[in-house]
Amino acid sequence: MFEFIREIFEFRFLGNAAIACVLAGIACGIIGTYIVCRRLVFLSGGITHASFGGIGIAYYLELNPIAGAGVFAVLSALSMEALSQKMKIREDSAIGILWSIGMALGIVFVALTPGYAPNLMSFLFGNILSITQANLWAMAFLSALLILIFTLFYRPILYIAFDREYARTQNLPVTFINSMMMVLTALTIVLSIRLVGIVLLISLLTIPPVIVNSLTRSYRKIMIWSCVISAGGTFFGLFFSYSTDIPSGACTIIVLGIALIVVKSIVFFRKKS
Repeated sequence: MFEFIREIFEFRFLGNAAIACVLAGIACGIIGTYIVCRRLVFLSGGITHASFGGIGIAYYLELNPIAGAGVFAVLSALSMEALSQKMKIREDSAIGILWSIGMALGIVFVALTPGYAPNLMSFLFGNILSITQANLWAMAFLSALLILIFTLFYRPILYIAFDREYARTQNLPVTFINSMMMVLTALTIVLSIRLVGIVLLISLLTIPPVIVNSLTRSYRKIMIWSCVISAGGTFFGLFFSYSTDIPSGACTIIVLGIALIVVKSIVFFRKKS
């Protein structure tokens, strides 16, 4: 561990990865708490996989794949909301439709890309060591924006997370806040893809809030401690990846999965005793 910490300060790529752990932990902790409380875990999975369409299109057009994923993820998130609210399509059906269409478009455009097909493993399964300075600035801006928004709109977001009908009776801007949270969820997903990848990202968003929710029912505490656990889980995942030469995304999810099992076991045996 001491050697690992020393090399964080010695090698820029490792230092960038460590900073990304903290920033992504903040963003995923805040957004993860919201989607778990609103029971939108499946929606976050749909946005995550739909963003692959943006990556494929960006590769085909020779554009930045993360930017392509961001645009596609935001459009997918808003489309899911529109399909379920305006066109009366069931929310789970709308998510499933856009999930599969996004993945299919990504596969098609990657296949159509001239020359060698690009290596998309880092997007599917994550590669935290590929985090760049530009990625860090984007993640820092998003984390600061999320903290500001939840500071200013904490009560409305809390009401909408638990009871949208009650929020409407209080004349809160439910549609606006719903759309804003969908956009922020999409951006958080896209900027976190390099950490654990499209396939595993849904776990990074959901496991920390579930762990904390086993210990408290306070939304504020769940959100704060989810940030801590997300950041800690990704950091220890990075450490175990460094030690074992196993992909960091998989290590992160295994660390969080073990933490969930331990906490749930402790809570269970305490209730039994």
